[in-house]
Amino acid sequence: MAGESASSASACIPLLLLFFFFFAAVQCGGGGMNKKRTLPLKPCQTLTLYFHDIIYNGENADNATSAIVGAPAWGNRTKLGGLMHFGDLVVFDDPITLDSDLRSAPVGRAQGMYVYDRKDVFTAWLAFSFVFNSTGRRGTLSFAGADPLMNKTRDVPVVGGTGDFFMARGVATLSTDAFEGEVYFRLRTEVKLYECY
Repeated sequence: MAGESASSASACIPLLLLFFFFFAAVQCGGGGMNKKRTLPLKPCQTLTLYFHDIIYNGENADNATSAIVGAPAWGNRTKLGGLMHFGDLVVFDDPITLDSDLRSAPVGRAQGMYVYDRKDVFTAWLAFSFVFNSTGRRGTLSFAGADPLMNKTRDVPVVGGTGDFFMARGVATLSTDAFEGEVYFRLRTEVKLYECY
């Protein structure tokens, strides 16, 4: 009987040590959880770029830079569906230019997708990258976030980057600069990076 109580006591010691180390780790690491992180007042890098989206409509395959790849039952994959285009998933490979002219030499491509995600408001969710291929810049910038299309400007997080933009973080302010029905739109993108390496 004395042997059983000694073995159960020795079995508790590792659990007590584990609890002690866990408690100590939480206390040491928890101090930073309440601190508010401050960003630099000025961005370390800014860019203003335009990307041009030409949506496939069944008649413009030669020019189209985006296409519907998923649609709800009431929609189709040729033209954007009703109900604020809810449920349509579009992939794109759009030219990026330094000015608003579609015919300007591209400095890269905007590649990714957007999905119309609400029935009652015209809005989308974006996930895309700017892939730079010019002599001035190499690498990528990646973006992800909500795009409430009816707002004049919308902020989308810059979630990372590669090459000249390695591990970049910041915000891109989007504004619809031009549109032609449901076939073409141009986004002015003002990128402000607050983490540059």
